[in-house]
Amino acid sequence: MESNQNPAFITVFLLDPQNGLCVWKKMLEPASDQIPVIKVHDLTKRFGAIVAVDHIGFTVNKGEILGLLGPNGAGKTTTIQLLLGLTTPTSGRIMILGLDLGKQRRNILAKVNFSSAEIHLPSNLTVWENLNVFGKLYGVRQPQKSVKNLLDFFGISNTLHTRTGMLSTGQITRLNLAKALINDPEVLFLDEPTASLDPEIASRVRQMLLQIRKEREMTIIYTSHNMNEVEMMCDRILFMLRGRIVLEGTPEDIKHRTMVNSLEDLFITIARNGMLKDSVTQDQ
Repeated sequence: MESNQNPAFITVFLLDPQNGLCVWKKMLEPASDQIPVIKVHDLTKRFGAIVAVDHIGFTVNKGEILGLLGPNGAGKTTTIQLLLGLTTPTSGRIMILGLDLGKQRRNILAKVNFSSAEIHLPSNLTVWENLNVFGKLYGVRQPQKSVKNLLDFFGISNTLHTRTGMLSTGQITRLNLAKALINDPEVLFLDEPTASLDPEIASRVRQMLLQIRKEREMTIIYTSHNMNEVEMMCDRILFMLRGRIVLEGTPEDIKHRTMVNSLEDLFITIARNGMLKDSVTQDQ
C-alpha cells in the first residue's frame, strides 16, 4: 500500500476471485512538502491466525481531517488502537508528530486525545470533577479556565456541578468531546462523535469541530457510519476491508472514479460484495 505522498494517488484495490488483487491508481493534486503529522508504514497486527491489520500505510498532514471507514470487522478499531499505543503492532512503524510511537509513546500521547461514543466517564463524579481529573492527568496549567471555555463552547456550561450519570445522552457526548480537547491536542481521534445527537446539535458539533480544526490546525482522524457526515467533514478518506486499505482519496474524486452517487452506495457495495463494481476499471 502506497501512502498519499508526492505524487499523490487515489488507490483502488479490486478483489477479483480469478485474477487476484488488481490495483488501479489515479494521480491527485500534488501533495505539499510538509512533514506528515501521522506516518504509518507497513503496519500489521495479528491475533493468532487472525490478521486484523494487514500491511497498511498512509500519511495524514497537519490540519487534515482523514476519514477511516469500513464495515464492522474491517480493522478500523484495531488501527485506532495501534495509533493510540493501546496495542503493540506485530510489525511496521508509526510516526506521530515526528516521533516514533514505539519509542516515545508518552511524549506523543501528551499531544493527542480521543473521543468515542463508547467512552463512559465515572457517573458518580460531577462534570467538573471528571474534566478536572483529565486536566491534571494532561498537566493542564489552568484547568478551571479550560473547563469553563470548553463547556461554554459546547453549550453545556449549566452542567458544571451536575453528576455525569444525570446527563442526557447528548450532553454526555459533548462532555466527551470537551474531555478530548482538554489538553489542546495537536491530533484528535473521533469515533462516531455525533452518533447520539439530534440533527440540530449534531450540526452544531460538526461546525464546532471544523472551527477548531481551522483555528488550531488540528489533525483529526474521523470514524463514522454516517456517510453524509463523512462527506461534509473529511478532506480525504480511507476505506478498510479485511484489514487492508482498499480505497483512498478525496470524497468527490472517489465518487467520480468509482461511478457512484454517494459514499453510502459505495460503502454498501464494499460491505456486501467485498469488492467494487467492475465499471470502476473502465476509466483506467
